[in-house]
Amino acid sequence: MCGICGLLSLDGATPPDPAQLRAMRDALAHRGPDGEGEHLAGPVALGARRLALVDVEHGDQPIANEDGAIQVVLNGEIYNHGVLRRGLQRAGHRFATRCDTEVLVHLYEEHGPAMVERLRGMFAFALWDGREGRLLLARDPFGIKPLLYAADGRRLAFASELKALLRLVDVPRDLDEDALATYLSVNAVPAPRTMLRAVRKLPAGHLLVAGNGTLRIERYAHGRPLPAEALRDGDEAALAAELRDRVRDSVRAHLRADVPVGVLLSGGVDSGLLAAIAAEETPGRLPTFTVGFAERSFDETVPAREVAERLGSDHHELVVEPGDAALLADVARSIDEPRGDATALPYWLAARYAGTRVKAVLSGEGGDELFAGYQTYTASRLGPAAARAAALAAPVVARLPSSSRRLSLDFRIRRLALGAGLDALERHHAFKEILSAEQRAAVAMPGRLGGADPLEVHRRLFAEAGDAEALARLQHVDAGTFLADDLLVQADRAGMAHGVEVRVPFLDPVVAELAWALPDRHKLRGGQTKRLLRLAAAPLLPRAIVDGPKRGFVPPAAAWLRGELEPVARDILGPETLRRHGILRPEAVTALLDRHAARREDLSRPIWALMALTLWRDAVLGAASGDRDPTPVSGVPSAP
Repeated sequence: MCGICGLLSLDGATPPDPAQLRAMRDALAHRGPDGEGEHLAGPVALGARRLALVDVEHGDQPIANEDGAIQVVLNGEIYNHGVLRRGLQRAGHRFATRCDTEVLVHLYEEHGPAMVERLRGMFAFALWDGREGRLLLARDPFGIKPLLYAADGRRLAFASELKALLRLVDVPRDLDEDALATYLSVNAVPAPRTMLRAVRKLPAGHLLVAGNGTLRIERYAHGRPLPAEALRDGDEAALAAELRDRVRDSVRAHLRADVPVGVLLSGGVDSGLLAAIAAEETPGRLPTFTVGFAERSFDETVPAREVAERLGSDHHELVVEPGDAALLADVARSIDEPRGDATALPYWLAARYAGTRVKAVLSGEGGDELFAGYQTYTASRLGPAAARAAALAAPVVARLPSSSRRLSLDFRIRRLALGAGLDALERHHAFKEILSAEQRAAVAMPGRLGGADPLEVHRRLFAEAGDAEALARLQHVDAGTFLADDLLVQADRAGMAHGVEVRVPFLDPVVAELAWALPDRHKLRGGQTKRLLRLAAAPLLPRAIVDGPKRGFVPPAAAWLRGELEPVARDILGPETLRRHGILRPEAVTALLDRHAARREDLSRPIWALMALTLWRDAVLGAASGDRDPTPVSGVPSAP
């Protein structure tokens, strides 16, 4: 695990500045506290910070082939590097280390850019081919590891995090108005956009190839649900056993390290299954970590403790309290993008806590998207009739005090009502939407919102899976948006902020291949979500966990924002700050706060999203620009 960065002269006129490379690399020191390295030659400069997990003594980056013509820096893990290494050795390649990074240079010598199709892992890497004058950037199929870039006609700059690119003073800081509108709608900014017009994310499963004055981006991974006629059906018990074996194979791969590996344990079936298998595969006691809350309906410590006791793990618990919100600016600075979900705080604290004892943890991201774990999938099955019924009930519910409980009945009725008369994708989105189009227009300052469709990427993914079953199409949308550009961003940044690698075994080709081949009925039946995954976990976990509701590090944000956190929110979203930023209308934001505090509606999600945006503006963008409001730079194009 590392932080990587680099520069490439596209026009051939100006070689990279070593000082700029080192400034970018220094901004990534938290991602790699165990070492640093660089390669500068002609038009290219590569930099890396290293978190040493495999071949601790010999894996410093960049790593080169035998004659030094090919250089690579890697952020992530290649889980099939042993198999690849043996094949490459038979082909005559010589290795100097045991680390997975070295496999990349030799694999490239054999297969060129098509090498990425042979990799099993989570990765973002940069590879320089000095013979061809070609730079290859690649990102894994699910987007587990990040890679951002800024390009104009003369230079390409790339890095694992935005804060490194912002060390380059000539990268424009002006906001992408379309990205802002999308964020206020879906709580994230799907790739390729970022919140800045001049910076882009390399999308999951894509390559960027640059050199000799050219730059192109191409997709190499096309994982998605299978067409309905190609699905695997059959005996459910046999499929569950196969799934359990596949998850075990993935967990074994994700446990490989020369340092201890733990598990983030939420008390739900996803992380419980990972922990149960990891405990069987780990010599000694498996370290497990969970966070809880004083509010009983949100607290996960009791079910997590039950799992830990059954497994005999070395269990650690942390209780998160409203006072921990004092760290929200640190969270915003670490996550590097606006992360409007309240889970960001407890997840960041869990990663910090785990980092005091281990260097890597397994986490359950991807289980909900692959096996249909969200209540929104159940809601989508209710169809238009339920939405119309909810719309009839909504005026009555609106007159009642809003509950602060998790997924309360009034919240669900209001959300279902929003989907009345909409198609399947729109109904799915309505249940999760942060601010409607009218609310976005009311809350944003004039001229700040772009005209792009906030669901542009969602619609493309939904259409792409058009030959799959109905539920699978929604899962494909969530995997390509909410998972890739929200949950995995949080996992990567929270872990790396504390020198911890977060590994996600569900997002492994071995597991995903089966998940994408399952008929809808093996994932959602009646009101039960994740049916096959629960059956796979049944022999290993307590019955109450297997049959229990979805769990996660979700704080009682609605209650906090009506209690101890209300003055904190009003301070963060104070009129003076908002006027200085020039992004949000102070009076509209205050109205949201007032409506929530008066219990007229649960507006905790939009309030938290606006807090995250404001904190990001100060902690990331403000710090990079000397707290000057970003203004458009004429003549500088958006990144491609």
